[in-house]
Amino acid sequence: MGRAGMLAKRSDLMSKVSLFIPCAVDVVMVSVGEATVRLLARLGFDLQYHEEQTCCGQPTITAGHIDLAKKAARRFISIFEQDEVIVSPSGSCVSTIRNEYPRLFADEPKWQERAQELGQRVYELSEFLVDVAGIKDVDAHYNGKLAYHKSCHILRALGIDRQPQTLLENIHGAELVPMQLAHECCGFGGQFSVKYPYISEAIVRDKVKNFLASEADLLVLSDPGCLLNIRGYLHRHHPGRQVKHLAEVLAGSI
Repeated sequence: MGRAGMLAKRSDLMSKVSLFIPCAVDVVMVSVGEATVRLLARLGFDLQYHEEQTCCGQPTITAGHIDLAKKAARRFISIFEQDEVIVSPSGSCVSTIRNEYPRLFADEPKWQERAQELGQRVYELSEFLVDVAGIKDVDAHYNGKLAYHKSCHILRALGIDRQPQTLLENIHGAELVPMQLAHECCGFGGQFSVKYPYISEAIVRDKVKNFLASEADLLVLSDPGCLLNIRGYLHRHHPGRQVKHLAEVLAGSI
């Protein structure tokens, strides 16, 4: 069954949502997790949270530690595979589960099948709201101009572009303004920013330059890694300017 068919099949179950809160959000960007909970609860979803959940394994995959990555993936699959709908505020983590898990288990057919089945039920937040729940207006309010940064994993690995912008366009009082090169990387790239800090900072500097040129009051994005990187640069060089996760903006006035 294709992904579209699976979405239709689950339409009667979408009120039950299992939360996947990535480790970076749980430890460093708590407000993103809290906003995700407030938003989904306000919209009437029945939320479930597995306290035993841990990292999806993305850092170990990018570092090349395949055995450790498989261990993390098996744990993740075992915890979540009974859930019908899993929602996360991290596109890069969703991409890891949906795209990387099946590749990890290419030589283990049974685990690969379990990974593929789970991947069909894991959604990035805006993807879930717009494509699954059919919600385009969450009754959020913001008086000012918004610019949107198109995070790499969300745009390229998941093909998500229209969904977050649709939600932003429907925020009451807000104006979504274009930003030059919104689709280009912010320079984070996980370990890339650690191994190549000077290149990473040059890239994020250009991203912030384009944000400032857009004359937007707030930069919005949908991935915690980008948030961590851009927020850090703004804090050091433009402390008066703000960047927030999509969940924070959508839940902020609720």
